Amino acid sequence: MTAGDHKYLPYGRQFLDEDDIQAVSDVLRGDWLTTGPTVTAFEDKFRAIAGSDHVVSCSSGTAALHMAYMALGLGPGDRVIVPSISFVATANGALYCGADVLFTDVDPGNGMMRARDVLNLIDGLTPDELASVGAITPVNLAGEVAEIEAINSIARQNGWKMIVDSCHAVGSCYGDGRTAGDCHFADMEVFSFHPVKTIAMGEGGAVTTNDAALYDKLCLLRNHGMERNPDKWTGRGAGKAQPWYYEMQHLGYNYRQSDIHSALGLSQLKKLPAFMEKRQKLVAKYDALLTDLSPHIRPIASPPGYGAVRHLYVVLIDFGALGTMREDFVAALSARNIGTQVHYIPIYAHPYYQDKYGELSRPGAEEYYARTLSLPLHVSLTEDDVTYVIEQIADIL
Repeated sequence: MTAGDHKYLPYGRQFLDEDDIQAVSDVLRGDWLTTGPTVTAFEDKFRAIAGSDHVVSCSSGTAALHMAYMALGLGPGDRVIVPSISFVATANGALYCGADVLFTDVDPGNGMMRARDVLNLIDGLTPDELASVGAITPVNLAGEVAEIEAINSIARQNGWKMIVDSCHAVGSCYGDGRTAGDCHFADMEVFSFHPVKTIAMGEGGAVTTNDAALYDKLCLLRNHGMERNPDKWTGRGAGKAQPWYYEMQHLGYNYRQSDIHSALGLSQLKKLPAFMEKRQKLVAKYDALLTDLSPHIRPIASPPGYGAVRHLYVVLIDFGALGTMREDFVAALSARNIGTQVHYIPIYAHPYYQDKYGELSRPGAEEYYARTLSLPLHVSLTEDDVTYVIEQIADIL
């Protein structure tokens, strides 16, 4: 079999089996398609896995970010600190609220915000700019874990709230064994269940928190800001027995998660331990095979002592030293049925943000972006597939 005859290996994809299909079919044959008991069951299961007091599921990771920023009451005049490398939703969610963002640099070895990047940023702020910062959102990129405890310490010293973007990090653990999502070092953490993530719901997201007041606010915000609890009514229905009545107390959105999506997510959560083990084995295989291609191609740097469950397998490639361009390298891999992707373009480099904030540059982010490439990583992949990918990379070079 020639390289072009090998099955196509996408950089990421969902893994579904008959249990998943049956779970969704059961909901379709039942009474509740949305806002029903399967949504609650999913939230209960995810809360147990994350270790938080509360979970609010929603329609996407982007919705989760938006809800989290709204729950903090951020708006015009406020600023949120975000890393330069992430999916645009990390920054967009703050702008949806009318706030602005400030971009930190990142570690060029893994693309994540470090405590020193935060300190470098705030050293360059005016007193008024610093006073306007209301929150900070580090990102656990690719399933790796950022310096969450150290960043949280800076946030607390400055009176900021902290949201951790863990959309890539379902199942990952912090250095002390705490699970991503337990909110020990954050006011809220957000997750995504897009098909290429560790578990798939089609589309879906969640916010975890240990703060009961934030939980109540999140529940309102995902459902048009409507309050159905008679004990919390303040309008014309207060104190009255009116079973039809509800109050819109905040400007919320339709960010609800359906029972159909929750059924798939609940079924997937039952497989999470197996998914985690498979991903970690594939990562170990990649790491071992890449030693022969070092230093020109190497995996991103993993912070020591953390338990990462990788959503993406990211390598850093010195294209200049290899005498090639990334687009040519990507095309050569594609011709051999190997899919790749770049995670991510610096957020500040997108035209919208250039128009809003002008030309920005962060040296660590630029270095990371110039070298980064995501190779195939998903549960359907085999160790033989990993060997094929590395063999083809070596042959191209």
